[in-house]
Formats: sequence, C-alpha cells, structure tokens
Amino acid sequence: MQNKFTVTPWEVSGEVDYDKLIKEFGTKRIDPTLLERIRKHTGTLSHFLRRGIFFSHRDLDWVLDEYDKGNKFFLYTGRSPSGPVHMGHVATWMFTKWLQDKFNVELWFQFPDEEKFLFKDELTLEDTKKWTYENALDVIALGFDQKRTHFIIDTVHANLMYKEACRVAKKITFSTAKAVFGFDNETNIGSIFYTAMQSVPAFLPSVLEGRNIPCLIPHAIDQDAHFRVSRDVLPKLGYYKPAAIHDMFLPGLGGMMEQGKMSSSEQHTAIFTTDSPAVVREKINKYAFSGGQATVEEQRRKGGNPAVDVSYRWLTFFEEDDRKLKEIYEDYKSGKMLTGELKAVLIEKINAFLKQHQEKREKAKKEIDKFIFKE
Repeated sequence: MQNKFTVTPWEVSGEVDYDKLIKEFGTKRIDPTLLERIRKHTGTLSHFLRRGIFFSHRDLDWVLDEYDKGNKFFLYTGRSPSGPVHMGHVATWMFTKWLQDKFNVELWFQFPDEEKFLFKDELTLEDTKKWTYENALDVIALGFDQKRTHFIIDTVHANLMYKEACRVAKKITFSTAKAVFGFDNETNIGSIFYTAMQSVPAFLPSVLEGRNIPCLIPHAIDQDAHFRVSRDVLPKLGYYKPAAIHDMFLPGLGGMMEQGKMSSSEQHTAIFTTDSPAVVREKINKYAFSGGQATVEEQRRKGGNPAVDVSYRWLTFFEEDDRKLKEIYEDYKSGKMLTGELKAVLIEKINAFLKQHQEKREKAKKEIDKFIFKE
C-alpha cells in the first residue's frame, strides 16, 4: 500500500516521501557536485548537509555563482510566534547559524506576529507579542552574530514593510492565492494578504541598499508554498528570485506516522527549549517511538531498526560526530544496544544542549533590543 502523507504550510502528517515531494514541489535534490561547491567555501560540511537533512534547494547553485562573483547573499528565515520553541525549530536555526558563520553574511530574521493571529481563532495579538519575545530569546541563545542579525517584527516594523508588501500584493491574484493555499470564500482577508508580508524580507535588504542582493532562505519544506509565490512575484518588481534550501522534518517523539513533524501543540511528544532535565527524560522514555524488539532477548538476537527509531533519528540531527553516530547505529542494529540504552544516549545529548541553551537564553534578555532592526 502506498504511503499517504500531507505537507502544507499548516499541516504535516504521515511518513513523508522526500523524493516524491521534490517532484511534486519542483525543487532540486542537493547533489554531490553542489556539496563540493559549498565545501570549497566552508572547508568542512555541516552534518546537516553530510547526512542529507538539508536535502533540497531552489537556485542554491545560482547563489553560489553570485557569491563567487563577489555579490554576497543574505539569509532570511523566521518564526511565526504562537507558542514555545521546540527542537525542530532549533535544528533549522543551527544550520542557519552555520551558514552565517561560514559565509560571513547577514541574517534577516522575521517574526510575523500577525500570521497565527489571522489563521488561529484562539490566538490574540497580545499572545503573539508575548511569544515573539520568548522565541527571540531562543534565537539569540543559539549564538547568532548580533552585528549581522536583524530581527523584524511585522506589527512593529509595519511602517518599513507595508509599502513593499503592497507592491507584492498587487501582483498576486486571488485565484493564485486560492490555488496555492487552498483559500475559499470563508477565509478572512488578512490571511489572504499575509503571504505578501512574508515575501518582504526576501528583498527588503535590496530596497534598503538600493541594489539587488541575492537572498537564501533556509527553511523546512512545508513553507515552500509561500516562497513559490515570492519567486513568481519578485522578478516582476525588479528583484532577484529568492533561493531556498530545505530541511527534513524532525519527527515528534511518537514518529512521523503517528503525528507528522514535531508540533508545539503536541506537548507530550515535543521537547521544548525550556523543558527541565526531568521532563526531557520522562518524555523520551515514555513517548519516543522505538525501533527495538518486544523483549530484551529478541533485541539481542534480532537487533533493532534505527531507520524507524525516533531516538536514533533525533541523534542524526543533534549528534555531530559521525563516528559516534555510526557506532550507535551498528550497536543498535546488531542488538548490542537496547532501546532503553539508546534513549539514555539521546536524553544525555539533549539535556547537555538545553543546559547551555537555557543559560544563554537567560542572558539574552539583556541583549534582545540590540537584535531588533532600527530604521
């Protein structure tokens, strides 16, 4: 039976077939030639690239062509503030930081604090303001370069963004919005306009500098629809199409088949940056889907299946040492390592990261104003 899955900006469910998704979305697989081009600039490859976690792109080769000519790109990513940050968000931003450091480029980080207010009935603008602040602390805690990182908040920077969003909106018909996003006659007009605001950071630095600057957007592939629209519209306004590099989803602890990607709304199967060591331990031990056998004896004899084991899949995101990861894979697959032991490895890894992250997050409270873009 063929696996069914759904990937939209608002829903991810089922075990995603990434090869099929590349064909459906019309993106390109990151191939060895492209990886070698990146390596020439960076010296080493991030484990996110080595392991194919960032697997797909739009025009990344063109961005590197421009970079080679001296036309340095900027990065654009963001977070729609509607709840706490979980480890799935963190993974994308860790790679974004790697790109910033290796290519020495600016990052424009958007907090579209109106998006979830428009799309979710239960959220108020006061809620999204609170979550913007909380989420910003997590971004800062990851160590982005303050001098080269600019936070833009849609309701705060409306004076800067609205005029440019209007230019974008004028080029998008309602029929296009309906076709791409599935809008209907019951959709509020704020939701229909929103994608114009999300397009703005992809060319705002070009507006401010008065020259065309390439843009590279690292993001999970479920958000591709928004940027397909941006890529169609921006050349009509005289700007480059934004390029993109897409990552796979970090599964929720229950596994992709059970719940799709990790979600803030599934609190028991998501690990948040503010979770305590005890909470992390309890969630992983209780909810992390196992690829092991039913009994210790069977596990020793038959071995486990790392491909479906959530703890192992998480380690492919967060254990940077290839040698350690290979050893874990072989020990688990052979039966030398039990499921409980594999979970213990992940618990130790995540808690060590969160201990440092939470300390940096506290310090970020004094730094947040330095990151907010000043016109």
